[in-house]
Amino acid sequence: MPHTFRPGLEHVMAYRAGKPAPRTADGRSVKLSSNENPYLPLPSVAHRLTEILSASISRYPSIAAPELTEALASRFGVTADNIALGSGSVEVAAQLIHALTAPGDEVLFAWRSFEAYPILTRVAGAVPVEVPLDGAARHDLDAMGSRITDRTRLIFVCNPNNPTGTVVSTAELDRFMAVVPEDVLVVIDEAYVQFDRDPDSPNGIEAFRRYPNIAVLHTFSKAYGLAGLRIGYAIASQQVTEALRKVAVPFAVSQLAQEAALISLASEAELEARIDELVSERDRVTAGLQAAGLEVVPSQANFVWLPLEEASAAVSAEFERHGISVRCFPGEGLRISIGTPAENDAVLEAARAVRA
Repeated sequence: MPHTFRPGLEHVMAYRAGKPAPRTADGRSVKLSSNENPYLPLPSVAHRLTEILSASISRYPSIAAPELTEALASRFGVTADNIALGSGSVEVAAQLIHALTAPGDEVLFAWRSFEAYPILTRVAGAVPVEVPLDGAARHDLDAMGSRITDRTRLIFVCNPNNPTGTVVSTAELDRFMAVVPEDVLVVIDEAYVQFDRDPDSPNGIEAFRRYPNIAVLHTFSKAYGLAGLRIGYAIASQQVTEALRKVAVPFAVSQLAQEAALISLASEAELEARIDELVSERDRVTAGLQAAGLEVVPSQANFVWLPLEEASAAVSAEFERHGISVRCFPGEGLRISIGTPAENDAVLEAARAVRA
């Protein structure tokens, strides 16, 4: 007998993860479609995980994660009550939507932005409101402000924006906050903040201190290279974090993830060298793609955006022919993650072939 599914589920698209490219004749398969850190975990992190692996996997992890929570609170100058953890920042984003919206309420965000926003919104029974990016592939905060209604409960500002790598300015955010009602929560999603070198880009934590209706999302997946362990967190008011804990999946953050995050926070000097290398490679890839005749949007993340519009699918296929998987948004553009220097060399080689 056929199952009966929840009304509206037919409008929910499954999340589409990046895939490796088919291997070429010479064995090349470079995956640059998921914004992953191309390097192995820091040695201190790998050593600690090896130490605790057998002792931790037979027991439930601590839901409260007190050591990590206190470390994050100390790192950002907030209280432990301001921290809520989840299985990656995407799960914390889901917590926010479930905690703040009822069926029919609206969640506002720029588009194109993080693919999970409309999925998570529809799963919760809320209504996604997508506001087009401006001509420079940036958040149009003035247009977003004009779309706020009495049903708006939550607004996501992805900064830097995925997939375009663009950022808003502090002045733009302040102007935007002046029109956002106090009962609407603005979530600054800073998944890629460690790669942001724009001095005009707002600091999410400082914005949280100035505005009671701002929350900040961070992840250990990108700069810290812990994507496979799934751990992220929100920094928000105590009222918000208490609500998030009520809707969180129990035991979603493993003990391994907690330990890896804790060691990563203590190894940030070592981590910074890796981030600097990725930023340098981002600049080199941008210049090389431009030299090959491709338009590239200036990025503050660990990826670059090529607004190729109708040519996107054809160029993506050409990269795949060279053994490189990139993220294609048909009719819009390509997102290419920054890899190792050798992987980036392969990208530039393929780009020259595309434009030859």
